[in-house]
Amino acid sequence: MDTDEAMSPRIHDNREKSRFELDVNGQIVFANYRRQDSVLVILYVEAPPSLRGTGAAGRLMHAIAEIARSEGRKIAPLCGYAASWIRSHDEHRDLLR
Repeated sequence: MDTDEAMSPRIHDNREKSRFELDVNGQIVFANYRRQDSVLVILYVEAPPSLRGTGAAGRLMHAIAEIARSEGRKIAPLCGYAASWIRSHDEHRDLLR
């Protein structure tokens, strides 16, 4: 495991379903997305009821922000949760489109 993996959760880019996935003890938190030119559009973020309030969706969003940054993309959050999350994290606000 490299340093980046140790610092942020490992998420899976399920390109077939156009969603990022984070496995938390066998439960999947996911964010549907669309890559559009230099923008990563976040359509919807969902966590299973048992993971809501645990920070799992926030960990997923943090990893998505790192992916967008590494790809040189901005984030267009259409999902209310994603929009609220990115606006409340100053270190990623520069990614907001």
